[in-house]
Amino acid sequence: MDGFQDAELLVAKQLIRERVWRLMEQKGVSRFPRPIWGRIPNFVGAEDAAERLRSLPIFVDARVVKVNPDAPQRPVREKVLGERKRLLVPTPRLRNGFLMIDSAENQRIDVGYAVTIRGASRYGRPVALGNLPKVDLIVAGSVAVSRNGVRVGKGGGYSEIEYGILRELGLVDDATPVVTTVHELQIVDEVPASEHDLTVDSIVTPSRIIDTGRKGSRPRGILWDMVTDQTLERIRILKDLANVKRSQSEQ
Repeated sequence: MDGFQDAELLVAKQLIRERVWRLMEQKGVSRFPRPIWGRIPNFVGAEDAAERLRSLPIFVDARVVKVNPDAPQRPVREKVLGERKRLLVPTPRLRNGFLMIDSAENQRIDVGYAVTIRGASRYGRPVALGNLPKVDLIVAGSVAVSRNGVRVGKGGGYSEIEYGILRELGLVDDATPVVTTVHELQIVDEVPASEHDLTVDSIVTPSRIIDTGRKGSRPRGILWDMVTDQTLERIRILKDLANVKRSQSEQ
C-alpha cells in the first residue's frame, strides 16, 4: 500500500469513528467515561452483551482469555474471572506489558475491583515475554465493526500490536477466535481493511450474536517495517521482542 492509499484509509476510518461517536451520543446509548470521542465507547447494554458472550462455546471452553482494558469490556472481564478463568489484560498503551489475573489462585479476589485498571495493577501479575500463556479467546474493543468482521479501534493500533506479539510467540494463530462486544449502532456496512487489521469472528451485541464469516488469515506477527524507534522505546515488551528476534537472526 503506497502512502496516498494509506492516508486515504486513515481518513476513511476516522470518518467512521466520528460518525459512530456522534450517533451514539445523539441516540443516548453512550455512557461514562465521557467524552466518548477518542475512546472505545462504553454503551448501554454492555452487561447484556457480556452475558450473551458467556454463553458461547468458545467462551465456555476457554481457559485463558485476553480482554482489552476499556470500560465497555469491563463486564466481559468480570465474566472471565467469575468463571474462574485466567484473564490476560494488556496495560493501557502496553506501557507495562501484560498482566495475568487468576481468580482461581486467589479465592479472596474482589472481582469488581480487579477488572478496573487500578484493580488489575493490584491483583494482576506482570507477565514477562517468555512466560506469556497460550490464549484461547481474544475479546477486542471496537469503535465500529463491519458485518464481515473488519473493526475500527480508537486509532492507536494497540490491539494489532498485542495480537502481533502473541502471534510472534506462537501463542495465537488464525484459528484463535476473536470477538468484539458492541452496541448495535457500532455495526456499520463497510470498513476499509488493511493488511495489519485484527478482524473478528463474532460480533456480540446486547441482543444478538453475528457470525462474520471471516475469511483469510490475520497478520502473522508484528509488521516490523511499520515500527519506529519511538514505538519501541514507548512499548518495552515490543522492544524486548525485537531484541529476541534480532538475536535469533544473528545466530
